Amino acid sequence: MNYKNIKTLGQLKQTGYVSRSVKDELRANLITQLQNKEGGFEGIVGFEDTVIPDLQTAILSRHNILLLGLRGQAKTRIARLLVNLLDEYVPYIEGSELFDDPLAPISWYGHNVIETKGDDTPIAWVHRSERYTEKLATPDVTVADLIGDVDPIKAATMKLTYSDERVIHFGLIPRAHRGIFVINELPDLQARIQVSLFNILQERDIQIRGFKLRLPLDLQFVFTANPEDYTNRGSIVTPLKDRIESQILTHYPRTVEISRKITQQEAMLTKEQRTNVEADGLVKDLVEQIAFEARASEYIDKKSGVSARLTISAYENLISNAERRMIINGESSTFVRISDFLGVIPAITGKIELVYEGELEGPGKVANILIGKAIKTLLLQFFPDPEKAKKAKGVNPYAEIINWFGDGNSIALVDGLPAQEYKKLLNAVPGLKDIVKKFHPSLSENQSLLLQEFILHGLAEFSQLNKGFLDNGFAFSDMFNSLFNLQPDDDDLDIDDDRY
Repeated sequence: MNYKNIKTLGQLKQTGYVSRSVKDELRANLITQLQNKEGGFEGIVGFEDTVIPDLQTAILSRHNILLLGLRGQAKTRIARLLVNLLDEYVPYIEGSELFDDPLAPISWYGHNVIETKGDDTPIAWVHRSERYTEKLATPDVTVADLIGDVDPIKAATMKLTYSDERVIHFGLIPRAHRGIFVINELPDLQARIQVSLFNILQERDIQIRGFKLRLPLDLQFVFTANPEDYTNRGSIVTPLKDRIESQILTHYPRTVEISRKITQQEAMLTKEQRTNVEADGLVKDLVEQIAFEARASEYIDKKSGVSARLTISAYENLISNAERRMIINGESSTFVRISDFLGVIPAITGKIELVYEGELEGPGKVANILIGKAIKTLLLQFFPDPEKAKKAKGVNPYAEIINWFGDGNSIALVDGLPAQEYKKLLNAVPGLKDIVKKFHPSLSENQSLLLQEFILHGLAEFSQLNKGFLDNGFAFSDMFNSLFNLQPDDDDLDIDDDRY
């Protein structure tokens, strides 16, 4: 259909155009998408076998939808992607503030212009991108914001009585007629405001200051909510929840691989960062493992959740920390080191809600604990278990490394080390390079150095070495000498909480 050539109601009728409700539109386009084996919901990762099938079922049933899940589970993104299931263009009566369907007008203006001009009624076409309305629920939202109110200025200007429908200034919901209307964080909406949605969802009429106006609004409602809200800030009133036909539960990524795919897709890196800063698969997985450790941590409130934004921000900081060192040292390229994870701490502390035990430790220390646990978990995927190796009868592959530190040696891997000094320090530890070569013989030099540092951090997490926290890096030394030499004021030597 050539939209540009159809400019009047008469021309539209000649094409045989048939109006559809929004829900029928979504349903029909989804059926076409499924028949053509098209994916849909581009950018949504990890929901292919869970959330997406439930969502498609709800659309086929022409249901209003509630997406329920913790923060950072792509609820809003899913709602926004529903727009792609709308027709690309639909006609409306030109000048209508409610985008009246030319074949089924609902407003006074729509009825009046058709009655006056008939088939000469001018029509225009609206793109699907303009048929999406989103409102964040906050305690200050009013019925007037959502539904509308009487406008005394309009009444005075047009010399109308308050009994005339034309004095109404319509709110967001009527203005979203023939589109998708999304309310984010529904429980934050005051109960009396939620009540105002009852009639719109069920009877499709609106009541404004004495008006009982029958407006058969055509809308697809999508609501999002966080289970935490039910106890901390508000709740969804039961009659409203009863009117929302499908409640779909979202979830966090269930594997590191899925989580990593999301982070790599969403991280905002510059072209220079992608070109000049090498990030090995190990450090990418470490970033994701931090989030998994956080979701299982006794220090973090599980009801609050750990958003996917944590790993995205953490990865961006990780790359930027390496880039900063590269710039300062005048190097043309670099690679991410384990010590760069110091730069990840600000991305963690701002995105976790601590329980009482976590507050006692402090957010900075909790962040370091999470990083340490992630290192400990992943070490076992690359190298033998240090605890089992220590107890085994055979040769301990870590013995030469541990003995070297036991002889009183130590190294400090600070944030700003130039590449050559970093390499020199790691290669000075006997046995470190050999163990990497033994278990991973086909690595590049950068990957080998990364794994050498990774082993030191891993041995510290398994209590085989001592890892001291410096302001700008880490110091590794013998575990037992460190215990014997601990001074009375060194109890909190591991981390200076004042920095956080």
